[in-house]
Amino acid sequence: MYKYTAIIPVRAGSRRLKDKNISKFGKSNLLENKIDMLKKVNSIDNIIVSSDSDKMLEMAIKKNVKTHKRTSEYCDEKTQPFGAVVKHVCEAVDSENIIWTPVTAPLISSKTYLKSLDIYEKYVLSDNVHDSLMTVEPFKRYIWNENGPINYELGLKHLPSQELKELYFVNDGILIAPRKKMIEWSYFHGPNPYKMPLDRIESTDIDDGIDLELAKFYYEKYVSK
Repeated sequence: MYKYTAIIPVRAGSRRLKDKNISKFGKSNLLENKIDMLKKVNSIDNIIVSSDSDKMLEMAIKKNVKTHKRTSEYCDEKTQPFGAVVKHVCEAVDSENIIWTPVTAPLISSKTYLKSLDIYEKYVLSDNVHDSLMTVEPFKRYIWNENGPINYELGLKHLPSQELKELYFVNDGILIAPRKKMIEWSYFHGPNPYKMPLDRIESTDIDDGIDLELAKFYYEKYVSK
């Protein structure tokens, strides 16, 4: 049996949405919602909330999960680069494999977590085809940069969107890799991850107030029932 530790990274500050990580969601808030969902996944051995916020760490303790107190330099998004934050957190825990799982993806089901672990064990740990797993939302859209279209051509060579090459939006919902590799990469996935697709609802990623309201709508209409 492989060992898994789920890390829930949260911090006190948020630039776009105040107290985003503990925003009201469902019957509780985003942090507690994520803890409750992960508790339903029997394959996860430990759940650790990593934060600089005493309030959030107290919420974790009340939910009977472990905590990791981060100093402000690993939470202010200025002093240390994001990769250093990942390395710091992973060095502070003891586990074979890490599941990095932000609260800002609140609609991922326990069934999907279990599926992700099955895929990870098959394509990363057993076959060594990939070095990690990340969830994505596949899409086919017309994309431009400052120089023009980057995935299609204008004029007679224009293609219907359904014929475009598939691209992937990295939704940061579930990221899994060996703990030692995360430390080595200073990142939560490697250069050759297995791209596990999620549907539009489970791909929901909360970055601002509009995202939060959309997630609440999806939850009430499709998930809670």
